[in-house]
Parts: sequence; structure tokens; C-alpha cells
Amino acid sequence: MLHLISLKDWSPELIGEVLDLADDVKKQPARYATAMAGKTLLMIFEKPSLRTRVSFETGVTQMGGHAIYYDMGTSPLGAGKENIADTARVISRYVDVVMARLFKHEVIVELARHATIPVINALTDHSHPTQIMADLQTIREKKGRLNGLKLAYLGDGCNNVTYSLLFGCTKMGVDIRVACPPGPDYSPASEVTRSAQALAKKAGSQVLITHDAIEAVRGADVVYTDSWMSYHVAHEKLEERVRVFTPYQVNATLMQQAAPDAIFMNCLPALRGFEQTAEVMDGSQSVVFDEAENRLHAHKAILLKLLEAAKK
Repeated sequence: MLHLISLKDWSPELIGEVLDLADDVKKQPARYATAMAGKTLLMIFEKPSLRTRVSFETGVTQMGGHAIYYDMGTSPLGAGKENIADTARVISRYVDVVMARLFKHEVIVELARHATIPVINALTDHSHPTQIMADLQTIREKKGRLNGLKLAYLGDGCNNVTYSLLFGCTKMGVDIRVACPPGPDYSPASEVTRSAQALAKKAGSQVLITHDAIEAVRGADVVYTDSWMSYHVAHEKLEERVRVFTPYQVNATLMQQAAPDAIFMNCLPALRGFEQTAEVMDGSQSVVFDEAENRLHAHKAILLKLLEAAKK
């Protein structure tokens, strides 16, 4: 059974196939109007979301299928009255594919271990592969290629988006530079960095972890940042995190260090004046809303690829 748990598990060829399919889905939506007819997607949410829920549910509906929203906060599963293994076995007999947006990565791994249907990781504390598939689609759409490009990520290096960017970029031949504050709370985990470096060696790309924002951005084709206050971060930490991350804020001065035709990305939600200034967020180099739109097309392509593989 083919799942999407982490981009670390997917080959560059598979990623490329899904990106090609996402492009076609975007160009010819009518061609896929019945591609999920009679199929049901179960969407399990432990963490809240706007883009993930709306894009997946809309995508399934546009392809003739049906989506079920399951809120763990009001369920036996969330209350600990039903375990994940039993849940996986039950839902495998009801629906055709399941996506889950969870706190702990080990839970999605266990769900996939016991499910007999495709499982999609729509976010855990370790990985956000569906977002990065949309990001790669957006970069290729804007730049015409992936291989040989340079992406600079600024901000919190110890999070799911950073990790998935490290895996996705290196596999597709994109050099990635992560600029983050020093220390284990803000830098990528050593095992993630080692894995990304090994993947980069295979693909001919490069990985740089630095604490210097200018070093990361200099000559970059893509400048990427993410929220300083992810859903799991307590509000009491706001002042401390603003102090720690302000040197990595993407502003007009920092963008001038990038390539003249560089694009700016943020997976959203974004706070103007925090991880980026309003001037950058709303400026001509920003592609954040194209990036958000591509969640719809990339998610459709992921669903179609996994359902196709499940038939074999």
C-alpha cells in the first residue's frame, strides 16, 4: 500500500509524477470531474486548519467524491477511548482513503501500519508533505524547473515544514539553506540534517544550516518563511520568540540579497510584521496565494496517485 507519510519515503520519480499530475489537474479540471466518483475520503483533524480542510474537501467534491470531517476533539479517539490500531482497521472497511492532521508523527505511522487503505499525512510535528508538494508545484510553475535552484528558509528550523522542505528540496535537486537561531529548540534535528545531506549527495544538491540570514538568502531563487507561532506554541512564548526570530524576518532589505527574480513564499497563516513585513508579503515577488491555491491541485493529484496505486 502506497502512503504519503513523509517525503523522505518517496522517490524523486514518484514526486515528479505527482507534480506532473497536479499540473494537469490544474490545467484541465473537467478531465477529472468523475475521477473520485463513488470514493470517500475520511479527514481526521486533531489540529485545526483552514487550507488543509478546505482544499482536500473541495478537491474530493470537484472530482465527484465525498469527504467526511472527523474532529478528534469531540470523538472517542481523541478522548483515548479507542486506540489508533482499531480505528485504522475499522475505517479501512468504510472509506477508500484517509488523511490525518495530528500532533505526534508516531500516530500517523501507526495508522498507516494498520490501515489497508492509503493514508495521507496532512501534518504532524515532524512532517508536512502535502504542503511541500504544493510548494514544489508552485516553484516549478514560477521558475520552469526545480533542479539547480536555491531555496532559503528563514525562521524556526525545528519544525515540520522545515523538515519536509529539507527532504523534498534535496530529492528534487534544489539547494536548500536553512537560517535559524542557534540551539536545539530552533535548529533542525541532527538526524534530519544527516538524512537531508545524504539525499542531497544522491541528487547533486546541497544543504546548508546557518545562523546568518544574509548567508542563506544571498543569490537565492526562492525565499521561504513560516509562522513563528505555530499552533502548538503557547501564547506566553510570543515575546521570547519575537526576540529570537526577529533577525530572521524577511523584509525588503533582506530580499535584496536574493536573486533579482526571486519569489517569496509562506505556507500560511502569516502575520505581517512578524516573520515577514507587509511590504514583502503583499509585494510583487510574493506568490503566497498562488502557493495556497496549489494546495487544491497538489492534494487532488496525491489522492489520485494513491488511489491508483491501491488498485494494483
